[in-house]
Amino acid sequence: MPEFDVIVLGTGLKECVLSGLMSVNGKKVLHIDCNPYYGGESASISPLEELYKRFQVSAPSTSMGIGKDWNVDLIPKFLLANGQLVKMLLYTEVTRYLDFKVAEGSFVFKGGKLHKVPCTETETQASDLMGMFDKRRFRKFMSFILNFEENDPRTHHDMDPRRTTMRDVFRHFDLGDDVVEFTGHALALHVSDNYLEQPCLATINRIKLYSESLARYSLSPYLYPLFGLGEIPQGFVRLSAVYGNSYMLNRRVDGIVMEGGRVAAVRSEGEVFRCKQLICDPSYTPERVKKAGRVIRVICLLNHPIKNTHDANSCQIILPQTHLNRKSDIYVCLLSYSHNVAAEGKYIAAVSTMVETSNPEKEVQPGLALLEPIMEKFVSVSNLMVPTDDGRRSQIFISRSYDPTTHFETETEDIMDMYRRITGSEFIFRNPRDGDGDSDE
Repeated sequence: MPEFDVIVLGTGLKECVLSGLMSVNGKKVLHIDCNPYYGGESASISPLEELYKRFQVSAPSTSMGIGKDWNVDLIPKFLLANGQLVKMLLYTEVTRYLDFKVAEGSFVFKGGKLHKVPCTETETQASDLMGMFDKRRFRKFMSFILNFEENDPRTHHDMDPRRTTMRDVFRHFDLGDDVVEFTGHALALHVSDNYLEQPCLATINRIKLYSESLARYSLSPYLYPLFGLGEIPQGFVRLSAVYGNSYMLNRRVDGIVMEGGRVAAVRSEGEVFRCKQLICDPSYTPERVKKAGRVIRVICLLNHPIKNTHDANSCQIILPQTHLNRKSDIYVCLLSYSHNVAAEGKYIAAVSTMVETSNPEKEVQPGLALLEPIMEKFVSVSNLMVPTDDGRRSQIFISRSYDPTTHFETETEDIMDMYRRITGSEFIFRNPRDGDGDSDE
């Protein structure tokens, strides 16, 4: 009976990253997916005809161009250039198989229009997101953030990073509500306002990360792989071959064998594969997950860039909750032929948010309104599933479903938290060889 250290069920991005990290750490890994394609719920769909089939929409018109020129991500998310996920990709050296391109801008919706998130001194000066005095205060605040060193109290302005709340830090710099809002949601990328009552250290680090990511490419802090996110799982498949680990696609999973309350094996199509640990997405263990909400995503195909984004070929837009009388932000992600995910001259936009009412489509209307005219749209509402326990006793580690954000920050936290529980230690980045991780401009 074949024995493995770890069996991974599902080839979603989180499962693939964890399987890659386990391989690099010398574990013997078997990867099984019941689907005939990679990516799980975050797959890239190509050719375009497949997307129409999947959503039961009649075939695309010829004006959409060649079907195989499209790679449509069901859950598009940008990577922060300096973020942990990019570091993990570098650490596993899967970046050898990937090419990234920087996104052309980040915008925030306020007062009925789009504003570019200011990312340089000059842009801050020109930004109409803030008045003159706010700009001066915001500059002081950003200078505090960039000079902040956790272990050097001289950089703390007499505030204790582990005790002072973020609300108090904003008060210290006398920042107005509007500035607080775009700082918290568009720079720190928080999904709610709970962070305001929490110690400021985490938020300071998040804003710092945003600024450092931005410093690398100056257009925006965000990267996206050419040909779509589906390239990442495929890169990991190639990587696992290097380590002698195996992937099985299109394999039914018939059951998980437990012994003394711990995972012992996986049954699949008459075979039994033994393992010490199991990693999977929520669909493989319905009895070990619970629903934590619902997410609506609308994929829209366009033949034009989004108005008032300086004709950006790719960008992120955040519509903060307070302007919409909502509890959660609405996110818009735009990609195009420039990332090789759509036919020449075509664009893909995705609008997403947490569902708060019985009419989810009406909730994303403010985001959809920014995209008009829309050639075709595909709507999905899915449950956000989370594990009911931490997996330490059963040694079954389950990822959370993907949230509605258009960046990977919360998903990366989930990966790192799972890694900690699986291995019992923090993930430590060793410095990869320089020059491996440069994206093309």
